[in-house]
Amino acid sequence: MKIVYPHMGYMWICIKAMLEYLDVEVVVPPPSSKKTLLLGVKHAPEFACMPLKLNLGNFMEAAELGADTMVMAGGCGPCRFGYYAHVEHAILRDLGYQYQLVVLEPPQKHIGELLGKIKHITGHQSWRKVINGIRFGYHKAEAVDELEKTANYCRPREIKPGTTDRALQAALKEVIAADTPEKLPAARKRAFEIMRSVPVDRLRPVLRIGLVGEIYTLLEPFTNQDIERKLGGMGVEVDRSIYLSEWINEHLFLGLVKNKRSSKTAREKAVKYLGHFVGGHGLETVGNTVLYAEQGYDGVIQMLPFTCMPEIVAQSILPRVSTETGIPTMTLIVDEQSGEAGLVTRLEAFVDLLARKKQTGEVLA
Repeated sequence: MKIVYPHMGYMWICIKAMLEYLDVEVVVPPPSSKKTLLLGVKHAPEFACMPLKLNLGNFMEAAELGADTMVMAGGCGPCRFGYYAHVEHAILRDLGYQYQLVVLEPPQKHIGELLGKIKHITGHQSWRKVINGIRFGYHKAEAVDELEKTANYCRPREIKPGTTDRALQAALKEVIAADTPEKLPAARKRAFEIMRSVPVDRLRPVLRIGLVGEIYTLLEPFTNQDIERKLGGMGVEVDRSIYLSEWINEHLFLGLVKNKRSSKTAREKAVKYLGHFVGGHGLETVGNTVLYAEQGYDGVIQMLPFTCMPEIVAQSILPRVSTETGIPTMTLIVDEQSGEAGLVTRLEAFVDLLARKKQTGEVLA
């Protein structure tokens, strides 16, 4: 059995660590690229959103490397993501790929439901080792998230342009190289020492922008065209409303890890504007925008793939949130036609408006 799972940011680091610790052979597909997207666009339904097309391309590229079992997350509710695993499997089967399919559904009541499915993949491994493997993968996700948060703080304040990105890549290599739970703490320490070595001007005034929206678009830099790095280069400190370890804790571990940011507060803040679940992270998008306004952020950017229903609902509500809370918002919709120049132009215009508002106290329409 050679397992493959689609890319979503640095998710591959924690899943690879977990499965290899459990003696499962893993095939990591090449990083998502134009080729990946073209493969997906060619064979996916036209109005499927960009994540499905990239997932499909990931699986097709991984098949060339010998992968024979695809692992996908499942889901429920109005968002179409819950069907993706089966739709992608059917498309690949029609194209002649002989993939086995394993769907990891978020547990509804007890984490034992998830453990049982992971045990199915790992076969003969003991429950003790399976749990240790899951914990190992989760701690790697935590480390990667903290490194990304540190990078988002450093980029707009770095003395020499580019040092943060180089440090982040070096720090990630330390975390990736730790192949056992015992080696991870030391690797994590070395990684943060690398990030702390980045010279920064802590007194430099910066803008702060919160990123909200659909999780795949927020986490996958190929899809969002590396928006965090672009904004950092424009002098903006970015806070992403959801990180992978937070999602794992809330949806797979059912909140077992305490003192972690959860979506509960965001959902409570959204009630005034949207009183029910609309699928995906639509509710959280509205609530997090309110939270960013309350925390004094200068602006909010919503990102979503074209045709994403939950985020379209949230998009229609954000103008009212912006008017009532005073925080400027901008929505960016991505698909295979999105170009980098257009994105940069819109980001520069938005950042200029926020800077002017901050300097003059001007109220933006």
